[in-house]
Amino acid sequence: MPNRPSGFHQWANFAIVGLAIAYVRFRMQRPGLISETFRSSIGHHVDGGIGHGINILAVVSTVFGVATTLGLGVIQINSGLVYVGDIGFGADQQLFILGLTAVVFLLCALVPLESGVRYVSDANMALAAFLLIYVFFFGPTDFITAAMTNAIGDYFANVMGMSLVMTPYTGDDWVERWTIFYWAWGLSWAPFVGSFIARISRGRTIREFVLGVIGTPVLLSTLWFSTFGGSALYFELFEGAALGEAVSKEMSSALFATLDFLPGANIISILMLVLIVLFVITSANSATFVLGMFTSKGVLTPKNWLRIVWGLVQVMVAGVLLMSGGLAALQTISILAAFPFMVLMIFMAISLLKSLRDEQRQIELHEALTRGRIMRLLEENDKRQADQIDEEGPARSKLEDHESG
Repeated sequence: MPNRPSGFHQWANFAIVGLAIAYVRFRMQRPGLISETFRSSIGHHVDGGIGHGINILAVVSTVFGVATTLGLGVIQINSGLVYVGDIGFGADQQLFILGLTAVVFLLCALVPLESGVRYVSDANMALAAFLLIYVFFFGPTDFITAAMTNAIGDYFANVMGMSLVMTPYTGDDWVERWTIFYWAWGLSWAPFVGSFIARISRGRTIREFVLGVIGTPVLLSTLWFSTFGGSALYFELFEGAALGEAVSKEMSSALFATLDFLPGANIISILMLVLIVLFVITSANSATFVLGMFTSKGVLTPKNWLRIVWGLVQVMVAGVLLMSGGLAALQTISILAAFPFMVLMIFMAISLLKSLRDEQRQIELHEALTRGRIMRLLEENDKRQADQIDEEGPARSKLEDHESG
């Protein structure tokens, strides 16, 4: 299944973009554009060529990031159809699958977000939860649990080293082909995912936003990859699954080769195929929405025709990449599209921090002024009471003398 990178590193990238956009859109009441997140740093220049360049870069990164997902998703669907049906594996079949998928998600783009993406996404999540539970309990449960526990321990024990690992002395290119590719793929998704998260996170505090964006997805991703990856490792190590040979012939076949060792493999493979289709449709449909926002001054509900245009652009880009080199072309374009936006994200984080500090200073100044006004009012009230006592003093003394006399 074409999953995006899902560790703390990648979701932190999404959180930075999402928080920056949500802050300027809902806190500062400005358009939800990537360029607006830089206003505190470069001021009015975001309204000129620099701002337009930032927005164009975000659009390009999103288009190629989602096109990569479409391409990988189509390859995975084609691989699944080889297992569950009599369809061959090749560029012609993949272009046909891409066309059918495009028709579905473009039709979904014609309906509002709440009734389009929402229902497809709900079905996607429900089916994913069912498959996760099924594989966990009907697969090698003990091995999955032990592997997950071990992997979590290794992750936290070696997170710094693994974050910076390279292989300059061995000449091996695995890190470049896969680790860097997955990180770049995730970075190219940052404008899209960040904008979409910001769109649905109105009313949350910064603490709630960060915990929700980083904590929950990472936990679910850990369960997912441990369950399916642990099952694959178990079948390869102890059941003679020969998944390595299958992967060497066709990269995306490992998932369905793993499902062959589970009870009810045929039905589970069909459901997994449906899940991948729903995932691709949801991703592409959501991307058309975000790209429409980027190219219509950050409005929350872009026009349908604009979403259709961006949907067609994504399909054409994915089709060209599939025809020009398949997986290798998809990997290369993801890295090229992600690198410039990675540099932008550094300055975006700095700008967001500056905005938050400026607002904090304004709050502290307002509180100080408010306290000052309150103190002055209290002092004035005390003075009036003292003056009143001074004025009433002689009259009260005369009254007391009169009463005593």
